Amino acid sequence: MRGPLSSRIVAPAAVELPSGPSGVSWRRITFDDVDALVELNAAIAAADHPEWSETRDEVDEELRHSWVQLDADTVIAESDGQVVAYGLQILPPEPETVVRSIAFGGVRPSHRGRGIGRELLAWHRTRARQQFAASDLDLPGWHMLYVEEANESGLRLAHHVGMPLVRYFTKMIRDLGDDIPNLSLDPALKLVTPTVADIDRLLIARNETFRDHWGSQPTSAEGWESFTGQPTFRLDLSVIALDGDRVVGFVLTQVVPDDFDRQGYVGGYIPLIGVTRDWRKKGVAPALIAEALRRYRLEGHEKVALDVDSENPSGALSLYTGMGFHPESRSVAFVEEF
Repeated sequence: MRGPLSSRIVAPAAVELPSGPSGVSWRRITFDDVDALVELNAAIAAADHPEWSETRDEVDEELRHSWVQLDADTVIAESDGQVVAYGLQILPPEPETVVRSIAFGGVRPSHRGRGIGRELLAWHRTRARQQFAASDLDLPGWHMLYVEEANESGLRLAHHVGMPLVRYFTKMIRDLGDDIPNLSLDPALKLVTPTVADIDRLLIARNETFRDHWGSQPTSAEGWESFTGQPTFRLDLSVIALDGDRVVGFVLTQVVPDDFDRQGYVGGYIPLIGVTRDWRKKGVAPALIAEALRRYRLEGHEKVALDVDSENPSGALSLYTGMGFHPESRSVAFVEEF
């Protein structure tokens, strides 16, 4: 290391708003903007990832996290009385090996190509530097930007400013009408449906499991409560593997009814799959996935989706392909390292 981030990075002291282009005004996001952001996200989703969009609960929760400063980490753009763009620059808490500053947001598709995206990305990059410059941690700093491959203007813009493309993520889908294999767990393990009482030990397992995954940092207690407390989170469709009292494998599930019309089918989503390192390559993940698929099918779902890092060290891409998942779309990660 070269010393604390605060000694390595120079950034403007003031947190300025973007200033253009002509006809566009910028301000900070407030809690009164939640519905407008939901509508804007739906418009962006229709162009970039038409099968899903953020729920109102998710948008509202994101703004209320203790690590978000609305007067510094957010911007929203309006033109002719319509919200046309927004940005959140999020610095997740409790980093261990890398300080991440993650850009969220986007531009309404009807207003792309007018310079709004350039202004927004410039703000993201400046705000990320300010966050790093305020950190006394002796760790690398990563400014991270995720872009759907379908968003060609977003890809061009990230390339234009020189942000390195470092990773591909694949969205995969599985037809539940296809056969689901009957797979057994190691007899030393017990397959269990998690309950609210398991939330804390699931967090321990999540952080242990993802410790060696690219870009992953421990999820905080607040972040975990936010994730597991969403109404879309489904413990009853989820499944865990226990080695005694220790969670060594898990498949956690979500159902977002608002997305059914967008998807064109009734289908759920698997946001997290993990197996601790000492139990990998022993058939734990396939057995848990198969059980979760059966649970989705019994509830009347037609398909299930998940996302995977294409270079996942646990070989997840080949695992999911072997379990009947097929690639549907991709997103990419751009990362500026400091």
